[in-house]
Amino acid sequence: MPRQQPSIFRKILKWSLKGTGLLGTAAFVLLIIMLNCAGFSMKQAEIDAFFERAGLDPHYHQAEYANGKVHWVSVGDPQGQPVIFVHGSPGSWDAFIGFLGDRELSPTTHLISMDRPGYGKSDRGRATPSLIHQAAALAPILDSNRSGKPAILVGHSYGGPVIARAAMDFPDKIGGLIILAGSIDPELEKTKWFQVPAQWKIFTWMIPIDLLTTNREILPLKDELNRMLPLWSSIEVPVTVIQGLTDELVPPGNADFAERVLSRAPLEVVRLPEQGHFIPWQRQDAVRAAIRGHLQRFQDRNIERSDSGAVSPVRD
Repeated sequence: MPRQQPSIFRKILKWSLKGTGLLGTAAFVLLIIMLNCAGFSMKQAEIDAFFERAGLDPHYHQAEYANGKVHWVSVGDPQGQPVIFVHGSPGSWDAFIGFLGDRELSPTTHLISMDRPGYGKSDRGRATPSLIHQAAALAPILDSNRSGKPAILVGHSYGGPVIARAAMDFPDKIGGLIILAGSIDPELEKTKWFQVPAQWKIFTWMIPIDLLTTNREILPLKDELNRMLPLWSSIEVPVTVIQGLTDELVPPGNADFAERVLSRAPLEVVRLPEQGHFIPWQRQDAVRAAIRGHLQRFQDRNIERSDSGAVSPVRD
């Protein structure tokens, strides 16, 4: 999603999602025009200026994984515990640039934000609807971890099920999940009125490439989430779910789903009244608090290991 969400954009988005007939069609066309003009990522000059103001030196990475190329950006201490941000649909790594610029976190933490497969510099335009393959793109990033501590993953919207799938597939490399308005309940995934015709060639020429990618990965999402149902109980790491109660894109019931299926994970659910979908930009305070809480858990574990002389990690 675009990083800034003016009220007029949110209203048009709401009309296009809920409307049908003439109003819904007009809102959808207007939304396409706005998104063609706005784009989904920052210009490099804006990125350079941001990091210069923050006094930070970003590092840009690209690696091969099983299904293609993955690109990510990192700041902070390479020996620090990784906090990896995974954007929604559509988006790019700079959706979380505000967190990479957090000077309180960067001195002791390795802050990383990726382009998910199909976006940015990770094979842009090549849709990857498989959550297994989406999660697999995290493998080179997780393998670069030199801290001796497992990574904390932060995922927004579609990034929520991606990081959950990663915790199922790479349990030894992940130490915590922070799911922000995540689309995780298959029963709540409903096909929007415009998603099927948006696949037709008569319309694809006018739709931005990132929106086409979004549509191609969201249409099969319900089936992908159903495949994950038996695996939720395998997640044992701490999980924080932050959900807006007025979210028009991801129903608040997704937080209830997390409470039902995360039976073995220490779970905290934060429900935000009068909050919509765009938590990473509108409620950075809540996200930062969750990150600090997860980092503190590991600091407390290290103190406990030091006091006890134990070598193996201490489980919650």
